[in-house]
This record gives sequence, C-alpha cells and structure tokens, in this order.
Amino acid sequence: MNLYFLVEGRRTEKKIYPAWLKYLLPELTQVKHYNEVTLNNYYIISGEGYPSLYDYIITSIEEINESGKYHYFVVCLDAEENTVDELKDEIYEFIKAQKIVLKNTKLVIIMQNRCIETWLLGNRKIYSKQPQNKPLLDYTRHYNVAEKDPEVMEKYQGFNTHAQFHESYLKALFAAKNISYSKRNPGDVLEFFYLEQLLKRIADEPQHLMTFRDFINFCDIIKKELPTSPPIM
Repeated sequence: MNLYFLVEGRRTEKKIYPAWLKYLLPELTQVKHYNEVTLNNYYIISGEGYPSLYDYIITSIEEINESGKYHYFVVCLDAEENTVDELKDEIYEFIKAQKIVLKNTKLVIIMQNRCIETWLLGNRKIYSKQPQNKPLLDYTRHYNVAEKDPEVMEKYQGFNTHAQFHESYLKALFAAKNISYSKRNPGDVLEFFYLEQLLKRIADEPQHLMTFRDFINFCDIIKKELPTSPPIM
C-alpha cells in the first residue's frame, strides 16, 4: 500500500499529517522522494497554497503514473470560502479539462472545512471554560466551539475570511493556556493526546467535524486494506 499526499499548505499540513499518520497508520513509512516507495510507504508534498495547488496536481499525477506503485492519490486542501462540494467539483472538472488520466490509482479529496485550524478547534481540552481576556472572551460569545461544531462557525467581525478567524480563535485558546500555535510551529497539535481529543469529539458528536471524520474514515479504509493489498507492479 502506497499513498501520495498533495497538501495545500506550505508548512502546517506537511507537519501535521505525518505526525497523525504515525498514530493512525503506523504501518506506513514516509519517504523523501516520490520514486522511493516500495511497500507500505507514503510521500507528501506541498502544493504551495491556492491556486498553485492545481499546477502540482498535474505534476503529481505525472509522477504517480511514472512510478506505477501508488494505490491512492490524496489531495488535501482548505474549503475556505467555498462549500466542500463546490471545491471538490472544481478539482474534478480541472483534471477532466486537462485531459490527464490517473492510472491504476484512486483519487481521494480530503477537504479541511474551513481550514486545518478548524479541525484543531475541536479539542475541548484546550477550551477555557471561563475566558476572561479578549479576544477570546469575544470569540466565545460569538461562537462556543466547545459546544458547537467548529466547521459551521461563521467569521467574526473584522476578518476577511473564515480561515483567518478560525486561526485567530485557535491561537487565542492556546494563549489562554500559556502555550503557542503557529503554522510554522504547530506544537502540541502534533502529539497523540491532541489527536486523541479530536477522535473523542467526533465519537461524542456524530455531526461535528464532518470533514475531519472523512479523513479518519479514509485512514480506516487504508487500515483494512493493508494486510491484503499487494504492491502495484
């Protein structure tokens, strides 16, 4: 089983996904170059943001076809101001318009609705039950992410995008605990205890963090396929 991951983010996702895969799919080993895969490996590359991600989709498919050893091509990106279905359709239409064919490999699109920080807001352990300081106090009055689904949270006044607000909310929650988060240094979100709380959230709240659940479901599929999947020749 070999997976090729193309993630939108320049920094954060390239750190978070390998950290989480270590716990979710410990059978897989990361390789540094796409043509180094043999059996039970994965390769991950950044699409350097949106819209340059689309150029990388073309290159990635060419590399996957050249290798002939990948079972899945996994594209991970933020929904941002789009709906999940709109952006998925956009990617499918782009690939179709380019007349490029993915050979013997399944395409999987993992949406982060609205962004990777939205998923991270699902950890109830980082929430301050009685926030005293701004902006966290204002954010909580606007929308309590400990009680309501972070993926459907509307942006707060003064922010241009949902993703900007969700990142600011996450940083405020971390600051209240005297810890820090940044895209360059995600910190505690890379640890198992953080992922464990996100898994607990979707177990406790079946309608919350639906796109994070999609990612977990995909990992479950891979887990089931690992014992019986021969390498592609």
